[in-house]
Amino acid sequence: MDVDGVAVHAVVIGEGPDVVLIHGSSGNTRDMTFALAPLLAKSFRVIVFDRPGLGYSQSFSAEGETIVEQAEILQKAAAMLGADKPIVAGQSYGGSVSLAWAVTRPDNISALVLIAPAAVPWETPLDSFNRITSTAWGNALVLPLITAYVPDWYVNKALDTVFAPQTAPEGYAEHFGPPLTLRRSSMHANAKQRANLLNEVAELQPRYPEISVPTEIVHGTADTTVGLGWHSERLIEQIPGAELIELEGMGHMPQVVAAPEVAAAIERVAERADLR
Repeated sequence: MDVDGVAVHAVVIGEGPDVVLIHGSSGNTRDMTFALAPLLAKSFRVIVFDRPGLGYSQSFSAEGETIVEQAEILQKAAAMLGADKPIVAGQSYGGSVSLAWAVTRPDNISALVLIAPAAVPWETPLDSFNRITSTAWGNALVLPLITAYVPDWYVNKALDTVFAPQTAPEGYAEHFGPPLTLRRSSMHANAKQRANLLNEVAELQPRYPEISVPTEIVHGTADTTVGLGWHSERLIEQIPGAELIELEGMGHMPQVVAAPEVAAAIERVAERADLR
């Protein structure tokens, strides 16, 4: 769809209260449609977006779209689909966008579910890959080599690293479609967003206490990508009435490997928001 002149891609399935799903870094709608969206579609109308610059959604900022800008355009897209006050659920970087939505667009959200969210300013530096590929010269010189020559086995190995200590389920890699992620434009957009995220989260964090909608946080205890202790255990103290669900032994991808638990959290906030 066209949202203020920007192409935004959405997958819409199911009937019931509206739920918006927002994927994480390097992702696209297919990450959410592998397991979680079909499960939710039994009792919700599920709207899954490609974030700007990723999947089939258009990038609109040369500097990288901020989490506030992404929240704004996705909220407008949801409204165009008739979802004026959806439940918003986001994973990892998508959790950051979901927090920005809840803080800056409080009249356009009914409840919030955060899945392994990047929520509290961290101390580790940006990895060298994203630091390089976020630059103009990295986009011109490095990304063409990566997008042309990365073998499938390397992609599968990278997926298992993201899922650790679990592994990517059978069929996930084919469903996810690595070539969609490995396009030069998507990788550059993703790197720019990653490079800017820390400062954006630091700016947003003081406003977390303003969030007043029912909120649940779902986080794996074995997540080494976005640590439970650093992020969600601190975040729970900053959002009034929020609940934290710890998934024992789970890594960074609960929306795939623990979809029933994530769906249960979304069902609980729907009840708390009087949507049932």
